[in-house]
Amino acid sequence: MNAADKAARFVWLCDAFNIPLVFLMDCPGFLVGSAVEKQGIIRHGAKMLFAVAEATVPKVTVVLRKGYGAGYYVMNGRAYEPDLIVAWPTAEISVMGPEGAVNIIFRKQIEAAGDKEAQDAMRNDMVNTVREQISAYIAAGWSFVDDLIDPADTRSAIVQGLQISRSKRVERPWRKHGVLPV
Repeated sequence: MNAADKAARFVWLCDAFNIPLVFLMDCPGFLVGSAVEKQGIIRHGAKMLFAVAEATVPKVTVVLRKGYGAGYYVMNGRAYEPDLIVAWPTAEISVMGPEGAVNIIFRKQIEAAGDKEAQDAMRNDMVNTVREQISAYIAAGWSFVDDLIDPADTRSAIVQGLQISRSKRVERPWRKHGVLPV
């Protein structure tokens, strides 16, 4: 939660001084559960989402490995107007990680599979099936990323994104300031 506050402050600082933002995404999402909810994970994550959404500087995102759930969006996913968003071919973009999805969606089927060995085999098969569906190639087909790049080309892709957005000007309706999530 402190990390989200720190990231929001960093984004606001860069935006205030017109410094472009480069996001290197490897985010398995936000923690879930009653303990982190009591600590205010939603409130802290909302600050970062707000900062990224209102930033008007050039924004470039590279999905390196994982882009799951709200973590994908808070790290400047497609919905938050990246000027360029690319991914490595091994990246995964999904609502949640394959293990968590299988454990939630197919829990009853796995429990009905029999002994522990059979359950583990079924779980592993399902995880592999889900993993195929969240590949960067599928994400590119759904326009969650602009392009897939070779990891060796990461630096040149970032430079290209910054050059494309060098003269970026975002006109927003005038207001004194936004209303921050508390």
